[in-house]
Amino acid sequence: MNPLPPLPGPLPLPAPDPRVRDVVLDYADMDALVAQLVLPGEASMYVMSAMETSRELIRHSYYRYEFATVAVTHSLFALEHVLAERLAIPDPLQDLIERAGDTGLIPAELAAELDRSRLLRDRLTQGTATSAALGPARAIAMVRAVFDAVSLLLRAPSAAEAPTVDLSGEQPQDRLARLWEEHRRAPYPDSFRGIDVESVELILLDADVAALVQREMTVGSTTVASPPSGRASPTSTRSCP
Repeated sequence: MNPLPPLPGPLPLPAPDPRVRDVVLDYADMDALVAQLVLPGEASMYVMSAMETSRELIRHSYYRYEFATVAVTHSLFALEHVLAERLAIPDPLQDLIERAGDTGLIPAELAAELDRSRLLRDRLTQGTATSAALGPARAIAMVRAVFDAVSLLLRAPSAAEAPTVDLSGEQPQDRLARLWEEHRRAPYPDSFRGIDVESVELILLDADVAALVQREMTVGSTTVASPPSGRASPTSTRSCP
């Protein structure tokens, strides 16, 4: 392999991109611009790397304007990774953002901003936009949305999302039997007008539901007879109006 020839002298310092002169006065001002992009400490190395690279791309857009747009698209790697992990589905980014918004994991306004970043990425892929689509100021807002979303998604599930813990000590089989008995003895709604056949009370339970209950109940020692499809069961003590 032939070695590279020696440099004729020191390399010239990179020149600022004239397109950013309306954003900052000098490179030092870029520090203040990206200071709001704080990396979440609980993120994985993969996510941290993608997010930090996005932040530094914006910083260096002082020298190359197009780096700002690249920063937005690169940040989506981290977003997609965290969304897929949190939602436990390998769907496309568009579906992941929509699902996260629908389930309340992220606010609707934030989901809309994330989708704008996703649309920008798609436009770049389709050749309908160039890498100069965004300047540093707009890129900061879009990358900050990704940072905010990742921070929200990395938090522990809220009480509403966490599974309910039964502190009564009741076993699942016992609880199912109790709920079944409560269902049988509960009065019918006022809107229902039942009939008695020779003083035998009727139970309104769909045959499919009854079969499901029977299957769950027979896991243990308890067996619940399900009513034949389309027929009433005489085992209920529910009261009819």
